[in-house]
Amino acid sequence: MDEFSFCDKSLSYEVRVKDLIDRMTLDEKAGQIGDTALGVPRIGLPKYEWWSEALHGVSDVGQAGNHVTHFDDVIPGATSFPTVILTSATFNQSLWKKIGQAVSTEARAMYNLGHAGLTFWSPNINVVRDPRWGRALETPGEDPFVAGRYAVNYVRGLQDVEGSTEDDEVADLDSRPLKVSACCKHYAAYDVDNWLGVDRYHFDAIVTEQDMMETFQRPFEMCVKEGDVSSVMCSYNKINGIPACADPRLLKDTIRGEWNLRGYIVSDCDSIDVMLDAQKWLNDEPYYCLDLDCGYYYPNYANTSVRMGKVKEAELDSALKNLYNVLMRLGFFDGSPKYEKLGKSDICSHENIELATEAARQGIVLLKNANQTLPLKSNKIKTIAVVGPHANATSAMIGNYAGVPCRFTSPIDGFSKYGKVKYETGCGEVFCKNESLIFPAVRAAKKADATVLVVGLDLTVEAESLDRTDLLLPGYQQQLIQQVSSQSKGPVILVIMSAGGVDISFAKDDPNIQSIIWAGYPGEEGGHAIADIVFGKANPGGRLPLTWFYTNYTDMLPLTSMRLRPIESLDYPGRTYKFYDGPTVYPFGFGLSYTNFTYKLVSSTKTVNVKLNKFQHCRDLNYTEGSYKPPCPAILIEDLKSSCGDYKVKLEIEVKNVGERDGSDVVMVYWSPPQGIAEAPIVDLVGFERVFVGGGGGSVKVGFELDVCKSLGLVDFRGYRLLPSGGGKFVIGDGVLSLPLQINFRR
Repeated sequence: MDEFSFCDKSLSYEVRVKDLIDRMTLDEKAGQIGDTALGVPRIGLPKYEWWSEALHGVSDVGQAGNHVTHFDDVIPGATSFPTVILTSATFNQSLWKKIGQAVSTEARAMYNLGHAGLTFWSPNINVVRDPRWGRALETPGEDPFVAGRYAVNYVRGLQDVEGSTEDDEVADLDSRPLKVSACCKHYAAYDVDNWLGVDRYHFDAIVTEQDMMETFQRPFEMCVKEGDVSSVMCSYNKINGIPACADPRLLKDTIRGEWNLRGYIVSDCDSIDVMLDAQKWLNDEPYYCLDLDCGYYYPNYANTSVRMGKVKEAELDSALKNLYNVLMRLGFFDGSPKYEKLGKSDICSHENIELATEAARQGIVLLKNANQTLPLKSNKIKTIAVVGPHANATSAMIGNYAGVPCRFTSPIDGFSKYGKVKYETGCGEVFCKNESLIFPAVRAAKKADATVLVVGLDLTVEAESLDRTDLLLPGYQQQLIQQVSSQSKGPVILVIMSAGGVDISFAKDDPNIQSIIWAGYPGEEGGHAIADIVFGKANPGGRLPLTWFYTNYTDMLPLTSMRLRPIESLDYPGRTYKFYDGPTVYPFGFGLSYTNFTYKLVSSTKTVNVKLNKFQHCRDLNYTEGSYKPPCPAILIEDLKSSCGDYKVKLEIEVKNVGERDGSDVVMVYWSPPQGIAEAPIVDLVGFERVFVGGGGGSVKVGFELDVCKSLGLVDFRGYRLLPSGGGKFVIGDGVLSLPLQINFRR
């Protein structure tokens, strides 16, 4: 191999990759652009399987019959962290990165042992626009800024080589080493799977430029620009008539051009097949916007397309350059000395299992705690009735895109450490069609010192290819809850396992149910974490990453309406906390604690004076009738680009714990734009920080420095990013503090 320049470590990756590609025939090139790259034995290029998954732990999901990631007697399992929706509820950015680091360490160890690849098509960062979407469990929730911050931190955890930082000077950023390769998916406007006969393969998402830029693209832009992700996956659906995987404006112009992706673009699996056969796109050859086809069309037909003159061979060269440069950065050709000693002992380590437990503890959200029922006191609770379809949950706790966990700690296992458990299922399964099982659960509750009802949803109700049609608990679950709680001898704690919100207003208002906890899908140690929360070993500090709507919300508008803002002509309400102002069961960001926190303003910027030059012109904005309209309503942010960094807003908040227990609080900073701007968000989350504060009067100061252009701008209906003038305000948390800010433009 010494005669091949692509093996010469002294040369740049660019030179080596070009040499590798130049040695391939056209047919050999075509064989490398499917998820199973065939390799070229005559030049020593090995086969490579691109498809691996690591959504919340190393998974064995992949190409049927060709799984590069696998478990066996050598590697029986890997740490299964909580699903993303619960991890995002921690609002703990350092934790998100730490989980990514743990997952990538296990992935590298498995790679060394021949049990995994190096390219992982995770995370899923689609925004949950509608509560019915079945894949909410895979995502960071409904807020695009939160989804983007999750993406940046998890991707950095997966990709960054420990000991270096994202700010390290690298002569050529295309050569920055990667621990493993991450992939942000599914780009873009993808959140309809299968709803009342409408499926993701045929759905045409009609999206305004305003919503596209403000909501659907924002997490991906952050993932590429700030996370430096090495791959982006496009989605099945069409967007305004064009398949997402065939739109050069979305892919080449935006991802690779405007955002400067350093990596490859891959199709969702079989989406080219979907594009041609289901969507009848062009009724001909696929459009070559992609570098990699998760499927067989590119490998089978790319060479023919070149010979027919439909595609330039140079386009294949460009795709291969993007692909093999990523493998060079991963050490696929040269090895990675930093990670070559990782092995079996680095998988399912005590530290990683504890991290999975802690992530679940931090994410669990306390929704109700009447009369401070929780935490239960272990010296007073000797017997615990643990009932419900999830009381003995195992695989349900790890959701989808999950491998084989190291172990399971079910709820009944977790509570058995705190008292004698009496277990009754109450339902045969989540659909709970058999009410005859309710009576044994009632009988158990009558005799126990406390009752824990563990109910909710699972992958038979909300999943990939399965959207919900309502927001209710399935079958007889409500009847189970009400009958058990009305007869229970001791306090009743209701635990909900779900991703999307559930209308549990009946339980919220029921005095027989003292406490309610949302546990998401809490991972392999979910039962451990739930019991620790209930008995006070841990103080809950999670916040809802989704709005919990009443079930009648689903009667107000179809899942297929993509608009975020209300549509008055159709009486459609707005979506997410940013545009919906109606009643909710629980709002976005809600979460209680076993202690109480107070906020005090330490300091804040009151005024921002933006100096304009003669090339920066005022832009118009629509205002509601009767509202004050400033002489210069807005400035195009692009025109301020060179000076944006000069305009910062600083806030400092003192958080005081006025209770006795130590606890964590999430300080959430929302921006409310100047009044009167038509169709502006009600509020928009622009900063958040989770902080630990000691009990008995402990306090910490939390500072935020916000870039005016990034945090306070708006996207108008024409697709312009604008900075509006006038008086807006910051809202801290649920409105406990309101901080005015005046933005002035001056010549």
